[in-house]
Amino acid sequence: MRLLSWNVAGLRAGPGPAGLGALGGDVICLQETRVTRDLLEEPLAMVDGYNSYFSFCRTRSGYSGVATFCKDSATPLAAEEGLSGLLAQPGEGGAVGCYGDLGAFTPQELKALDSEGRAVITHHRIRTSAQQETTLTVINVYCPRADPQRPERTAYQASFYRLLQGRAEALLRDGGHVVILGDINTSHRPIDHCEPGDLEAFQEHPGRRWLDGFLWVPDGPPGQGLFVDTFRLLHPSQPYAFTCWRIDTGARLTNYGTRLDYVLADRALALAELRDARVLPEVPGSDHCPVLAELAATFLPARRCPPLCTRHMPEFAGTQQKLSRFLVRVERGVGATCQAAGAGRGCSTQRGRRPPRGQGDLLSYFRASQGQLRTGTTPNALGQSGQEPAQDAPGHRTQEMAQDAPGQGGQWEPCNGLVPRELMMGQAAGTQDSCPARWRAVLPGPAPPPCCPAHRQPCALRTVRKPGPNRGRRFYVCAQPPGRPSDPRARCDFFRWASKGHS
Repeated sequence: MRLLSWNVAGLRAGPGPAGLGALGGDVICLQETRVTRDLLEEPLAMVDGYNSYFSFCRTRSGYSGVATFCKDSATPLAAEEGLSGLLAQPGEGGAVGCYGDLGAFTPQELKALDSEGRAVITHHRIRTSAQQETTLTVINVYCPRADPQRPERTAYQASFYRLLQGRAEALLRDGGHVVILGDINTSHRPIDHCEPGDLEAFQEHPGRRWLDGFLWVPDGPPGQGLFVDTFRLLHPSQPYAFTCWRIDTGARLTNYGTRLDYVLADRALALAELRDARVLPEVPGSDHCPVLAELAATFLPARRCPPLCTRHMPEFAGTQQKLSRFLVRVERGVGATCQAAGAGRGCSTQRGRRPPRGQGDLLSYFRASQGQLRTGTTPNALGQSGQEPAQDAPGHRTQEMAQDAPGQGGQWEPCNGLVPRELMMGQAAGTQDSCPARWRAVLPGPAPPPCCPAHRQPCALRTVRKPGPNRGRRFYVCAQPPGRPSDPRARCDFFRWASKGHS
C-alpha cells in the first residue's frame, strides 16, 4: 500500500483531480484545503476512482481544513471527523471510537480543538505480508502552528498535540495498527531545519519536546514513544530532506527549508511492513511537497462507503441539486445576452454604451496625437495670460476612443492643457526625442537599485517590519533566495540602507 500526505495550501488552486490521480496513492491525505462545505465543488469532491472525506473549518472561511481520498480498493470501514468524538456521525461506520481519557479537557476545549477542521480519521481492514487480517486506522492531521507573537496559539498547539497523542494511543491499545499522516508543523531534529541556530534552544521548543516523547528511535533510551518517524527510520542521517519552503524568498530553488510533514506509524507496523519512505520535492503546486510511505500490507475494501463520505452529501448524491445548477454564468462581453432560464426580457447589453451622466470615462482624459504635443495652456498652468487651449488641427484624431484603433501611430497623451514647460520647449525646439523620454527627463523616478558584488544582479528593496527604532526603514539586499553559504545560487551578505545618510 502507498500512503501519501501533502499540504496543498488550497485545494481549489492545488493539484486537481488529475493531479491526485497522478500521485498514485492508495490513501492520500491533504491538509490546508481552505474550503468550506458551501465552496466544495463536485470535481474536487468526487474524484474518479476515489471516495473522499472532508473536515471543514467552522470558525473561518478559507482557512485550514483536511481531506482524505481513499481509492475504491481501500474503502474504509468507518470514517470520522475530528479527534474528540464530538463530530462523529450516528449509524454504522459513522464513528471510529477509542477516544481515550478526555478528562484533562473541558467540553469547550474539545469543541475548540475540533472546530478548525484539522483531522479526519479513516478505519480500514488490511492484510499484512504475513497474510494476517487486521485493521489500520489512518489519522490525517493538520497541526496548528505555534505563533511566537500569540501565546494562545502556542497553548492551542500543545493541547492539540496532547489530544492527538491520546487518541492515537487509545486506538493502538484497542488492537490493530495506526498511522498518522500530515503537517505536524514542527521540525523534529536540527537535521530537519535549515537554520537550527542554538541547539539547546532548538531542542527546548515545546513541539520538539512533545515529538521526543511521542516517537521511538532505534538504540534510543528506554521508555520511548509508540510511534516511528518512517522517513528517519530508513534515512536517519539524510540531510536537506525538507518538505516546506518560503515562497516569498524563492527558497525552494536552493532547498532552504524545513521538514514539517511526516508519516508516523506504530512501531510494530513500521518494523514489519515498511518498505519505503520518501519526500517528493519535485512535485510542484504548494509551499510544501508530498511525503509518502510504502508498506507491504494491502487494503481489503469495505462494501460501502461510511456516512462521512462526500458521496452521501445531498448536493452530490443526486437527491438535492445545488442552486448554482439552475443558473447560467452570464458573459459580460459585447453583445452578450442573458441566458438564464426565465430571464429572456431586457437582458441584452448595448454595444458602445456611454457612461451615465456625471460619471467620467478614464479614457476621456487622453487623446491620440500624431507625434505632436498639445501646446494650448491655461493661465494657471504656465503663467501665460490670455492664451486659449489650441483646437485640434485638421487631420488630428479626436479623443473619442471608439474611433481609435491600435497600430495607427501616435500615443495617448493628457489633453487637459496641463503640459510641463520642458515638454513644450522640447517640442518647440524641434527635438526628435520620444514622448516617454521627455517625461523621464521631467520625472526621472527612483534611482536604479544597486547590484550586489557577488552576483552582479540588481538588489531587492525591503522594508523593516520588526518593532524597533528601524521599523519602516527601507534597505537593499541581494535578490537571490536564501541558502547555504556553499551554494553559489544563494543570497550573499550584501546590505545597504536605501535612504541617504545611513551606512
